[in-house]
Amino acid sequence: MGWSTHRLLLLRELQLRGTVTAVATALRYSPSTVSQQLAQLEREVGAPLLQADGRRVRLTPQGETVAAHAARLVSLEDQARAEIDIARSTPPHVRIAALQTSAHALLSRMLDVLAASHPGMRVDVWVLPPEEGLFEVEARGFDLAIAEQYPGHTRERRPGLDRVVLGRDPIRLAVGPDSSVSSLADTKELPWVMEPVGTAVRAWSVQQCREAGFEPDVRYSAADLLAQVRLISSGHAVGLLPEQLLTNEDTPVTLIDLPGAPGREIFTAARESSRNTSGIVAVRAALERAFRDTTAA
Repeated sequence: MGWSTHRLLLLRELQLRGTVTAVATALRYSPSTVSQQLAQLEREVGAPLLQADGRRVRLTPQGETVAAHAARLVSLEDQARAEIDIARSTPPHVRIAALQTSAHALLSRMLDVLAASHPGMRVDVWVLPPEEGLFEVEARGFDLAIAEQYPGHTRERRPGLDRVVLGRDPIRLAVGPDSSVSSLADTKELPWVMEPVGTAVRAWSVQQCREAGFEPDVRYSAADLLAQVRLISSGHAVGLLPEQLLTNEDTPVTLIDLPGAPGREIFTAARESSRNTSGIVAVRAALERAFRDTTAA
């Protein structure tokens, strides 16, 4: 009896996600079903694939070997789908994981472009942090991620993913409209709002303050950047905001240039095995158009 492709893919999911519970949540199975399927795969392979590690399980060396084989199967499936896609007449379907600022600035314009160039095409979008979005593209939860990279903070290059730069997004100090602040150094005694600890932008923002000679008083932590804008506009905090966030945003803030005029890089990432499908190609072209249009506006 051959090895079950479905069970091989479950093993690959476990390699990526780390726990049976995470696999079950991602695939909408019960943990017991995942465990039973993996046990059946062990019987098919005839070798131990998992071993106990406290209350969790981890892959054995044989399990890592079989999971690598499963990853190649996933890539081959993507390639086959891409080849079939070329001759398919039905509109493509693309699932996108987008960071909040790009969803805010680009999504409507991108959909307008696609409606004209690819009528009937379905695009599903979830707003996710870049770290999660890139992981989920590798794990096939999404087809494309829109992510960011801050100056001096390179983002992990996940295996099997390409990277196409959309453009550069300037970052400035944002203060309330009635503030007397004129430089980063002037915010030394003021309350700050930043994204949560552990994010690339939080590390970068703190570093900018340290280079200006002070440790920021971060009183507010918000992953929702529009919430940050409201706090800054009302005079309760200052922060570092990307220009893209303020596209179509009428909340008043004063923007102050930073030394060196820093900017973040906005890029898209897709699996290399599926990057040439008509859906990915169309979405990337629409995003490039949307980015140009919003930058020129």
